[in-house]
Amino acid sequence: MLSVHNLSVGYKGLLAIQDVSFEVKRSEVVSLIGSNGAGKTTLLKTIMGLLKPMKGEIRLNDQVISGLPAYEVVRKKISLVPEGRRLFPRLSVRDNLLLGAYTVNSKEQIAESLETVQRLFPWVKERADQRAGTLSGGEQQQVAIARGLMSRPDLLMLDEPSLGVMPKLVTEIFRTVEHIAAEGVTVLLVEQNVFEALQVCHRAYVLQTGRIVMEGSGSELLQCDMVRKAYLGM
Repeated sequence: MLSVHNLSVGYKGLLAIQDVSFEVKRSEVVSLIGSNGAGKTTLLKTIMGLLKPMKGEIRLNDQVISGLPAYEVVRKKISLVPEGRRLFPRLSVRDNLLLGAYTVNSKEQIAESLETVQRLFPWVKERADQRAGTLSGGEQQQVAIARGLMSRPDLLMLDEPSLGVMPKLVTEIFRTVEHIAAEGVTVLLVEQNVFEALQVCHRAYVLQTGRIVMEGSGSELLQCDMVRKAYLGM
């Protein structure tokens, strides 16, 4: 579904991503794991069209999307839930969700999407008029994920969904990821919570200093000595 080939991205002459290649198949959950500064967020922003690659190619369903502006990438059925949630704090929960549907022209489809996210997060309907900025960190993350789903994406990219979330809600968020995938949405997950990320994914790639250094199934990488020592403290 998504193919990244020999991608390099830089800032002010310094390479943040170097010759990265990977793929995401339809209906998979694929995790990108790595420490701070490894280039994970840069990679997602480049796929999303927020950054332009220095070289390499990004394909979605065998169509080249590298270099397209972000609003065109959204129309290609890719959605990004950014690190830090980035909600509009003074707007209501409902208005934040509706902003996620700005590429959807059908009122019926928008209504269907609202029903879908309300099934996923039942409390959202009851608190639709509440300002987003008054929600807890975990609730804001759930709204951010719901907003990402409002554009009806085929590929949902999640950047650090567990960041700043209370531990008891982290497991719930990863269950949500599994549920989203079960509904047929392909998921590309960037996470520092390596244990949870590897448990929930079909396959994973390890990113270090802008390069992919390892790949495998989630279960394979959970058993890998390098991953256990570097990321799991074992």
